[in-house]
Amino acid sequence: MVVHEPDLRRGQRESGTMPMLTRCEEIMREVCQDFEAELKQFNGEEDHVHLLVHYPPKVQLSRLVNSLKGVSSRYLRKEYDAHVRRYLRGGHFWSGSYFAGSCGGAPLTVVRQYIENQQRPV
Repeated sequence: MVVHEPDLRRGQRESGTMPMLTRCEEIMREVCQDFEAELKQFNGEEDHVHLLVHYPPKVQLSRLVNSLKGVSSRYLRKEYDAHVRRYLRGGHFWSGSYFAGSCGGAPLTVVRQYIENQQRPV
């Protein structure tokens, strides 16, 4: 099954930077590997990221998303502490919400194109 997860939101706009998004992608790829999942596409804007993840049926989506958020939050806070601290809202890096939608009906090329066309910060 392939899931498109847009809108893993962080505290405020402009909290993300290009190096931080690149590192976030690396971390999320590692987390996906731990779940025997594959991060097929990643892109982000200043305040959220978009993921296209292929994961096996045995994986609970909520556990995967919680790990993606939790692990990335820990590493990014540690590695970009001074920058991240300015944008935390209530001490949280990610909001508690997310959106996941199955894209079984849409061609993967359409979903990938949507993710690629997001405006990544400079």
